[in-house]
Amino acid sequence: MSTSLAFAPHVPDWLLWVFIAGAAVIAIYGGLRGARGWWARGLALGAVIAALANPMIVHETREGLPDVVAIVVDHSQSMSVGNRRAQADDAAARLKAELAKDKSLEIREVQITTRTTGDDNGTQAFVAIDAALADVPPERVAGAILITDGEVHDAPKNGKTTLHGPLQVVLVGRPDERDRKLSVVSAARYAIVGQQVYIVLRVDDFGTSANSFADVDVRVDGQDRGTQPVPVGKNSIIRVPIAHGGENVIELAAKPGPSELTLQNNRAVVTVSGVRDRLRVLLVSGEPHAGERVWRSLLKSDPSVDLVHFTILRPPDKQDTTPIDQLSLIAFPTRELFVEKLNSFDLIIFDRYRERGILPLTYFDNIARYVENGGALLVSAGPEYAEPMSIYRTPLAAVLPAQPTGQVITQGFKPMVTPEGMAHPVTQDLPGANTNGKPPGWGRWFRLIGATKLAGQTLLSGPGDQPLLILDKVGKGRVAELLSDHIWLWARGFEGGGPDAELLRRLAHWAMKEPELEAERLSASIANGMISVERRTMADTAKPVTLTYPSGKQTTLNLEKTGPGVWRAAAKAGELGLYRLTDGTLNAVAAAGPLNPKEVADMRATDAILRPVTDASGGSIHWLKDGLPSIRRVGADRVAAGDDWIGLRQNGAYRVTSVEQEALLPVWATLVILLGTILLAWRLEGR
Repeated sequence: MSTSLAFAPHVPDWLLWVFIAGAAVIAIYGGLRGARGWWARGLALGAVIAALANPMIVHETREGLPDVVAIVVDHSQSMSVGNRRAQADDAAARLKAELAKDKSLEIREVQITTRTTGDDNGTQAFVAIDAALADVPPERVAGAILITDGEVHDAPKNGKTTLHGPLQVVLVGRPDERDRKLSVVSAARYAIVGQQVYIVLRVDDFGTSANSFADVDVRVDGQDRGTQPVPVGKNSIIRVPIAHGGENVIELAAKPGPSELTLQNNRAVVTVSGVRDRLRVLLVSGEPHAGERVWRSLLKSDPSVDLVHFTILRPPDKQDTTPIDQLSLIAFPTRELFVEKLNSFDLIIFDRYRERGILPLTYFDNIARYVENGGALLVSAGPEYAEPMSIYRTPLAAVLPAQPTGQVITQGFKPMVTPEGMAHPVTQDLPGANTNGKPPGWGRWFRLIGATKLAGQTLLSGPGDQPLLILDKVGKGRVAELLSDHIWLWARGFEGGGPDAELLRRLAHWAMKEPELEAERLSASIANGMISVERRTMADTAKPVTLTYPSGKQTTLNLEKTGPGVWRAAAKAGELGLYRLTDGTLNAVAAAGPLNPKEVADMRATDAILRPVTDASGGSIHWLKDGLPSIRRVGADRVAAGDDWIGLRQNGAYRVTSVEQEALLPVWATLVILLGTILLAWRLEGR
């Protein structure tokens, strides 16, 4: 209960003040003139004004309101170092238990977590404090307790915050920590295939001034590319070759330093898109035919393709009187193409070529070695492949996946995607393909070269399940063999045509080892805080994948089949940095966040960032290693921190639950006083 005096004037406030001013003027004037009884006259006027002011006695019933304190616990990625997070949770639990004994306090506990999506904001401690106290009136804020390692990235530089109370900080970790960190200063996003990309990186050893070198391991698409020494504390340039088009994932890892706090910031990943400057293709046609234009049109329509095309118009056994200079513009430069410049071609295509003695057998041997050393060969076979002069009768047979049987099937048929083809990226989801027992929706072909598959995978088949399209890996290279020359029917739109351009494009890109068309591939991507894992395989099952988080934590993901040859899994990606995946055979990496996220920029515990804020708010900083400070309630104008204690404001806020009012004097008493003062003034003036 609280009692106070209040006024409820019978006249407007402005009029009351006019009466007060008038009464004051009359009383003062009378006093200055020495008028008889002037003071009694002023007393009478005062009684009138008091009656008009209507003084009231107010009785309030009040209910005390608890002050609010925010306990903010840092669970960001830097707190995963060592046992920081466990120490912070333990300290928070002990502080909460002590604060719970004070019934005049309301506790609000929040946690700070690392965001892997959106902007690179790092640890947002003051955003968390403001959110926790957003609906609390300033007069009820007791303060805030922040349990962290000190790596806070939204601390105001001038030290001033919107917190209406002291900020008390409890630091986990140690002030003398040391750590090594690798940063990518700059890296190109695109590079020409076959050339090197330049990456500028820096290795820092925080907490030590020793000059030294650090070894940086380089991996590209999961393959080891050696180790390069770089000076510590200086920007360095490393060169990495780009081997293929599309994404090239470059992983950089600095080996542990002399003193390591964590290895999370020793690694970085750079994704460089390989762009082919000019794709050099050698197309050799055995003789003019309807399908020759399909190959030429496809390759010439791509401005990034440098096409060298020769058609054998006149074999050596052709005897007539036509001059050679009227049959072709230039002679066939066989030695230049198949000896001197063979390795400069990215893809070699034999289109209905037969061995007529134009190319020496040693040249075919050169082509076989070219494939084994990483080259790409595509064979489009016609009837000549079944004849004695077939290129299969040359040293090229060592790399060809199909042996001709000598049979040429001439009947209408629709190419069928085999079960292997359903799972292989080259023929998977081809428009119009046979699915779920439904026949293909594309046009027919009318010729198939009989062959026996010796190696590789059959993706398309013809009548009687005869192989039609076979892919094979030979050494470091690739070979694709199409056992029909009737793909031109699709290009001409016969019976609705078919996906000729898409199929040939995929074949060429598969032969040149584009990762998106690999049948055996492990990949991962991160979006919206989730990591999605995809495993492509031609096997019936997919082995579990081991996922290693940036913090070193590991988990096993069991993949589920989502389609032919495709297996997927997903997991939460709540940490910034590099995620590593392996199934024991294939490896993959994925990165969450920017190249150099703030959260892992410096993971040492520090009091330097928060010191200006605590000083400005009247709070303090205590290292948990020195013991958990005790808690005291202090007044608004008192010191809120000591060597071993922290203070929280005691505001004394309350809420009025009921109000009772009564007049200061009864009406009759007011009337008596008023009449008495008037009579007194009249009597004194009458003397």
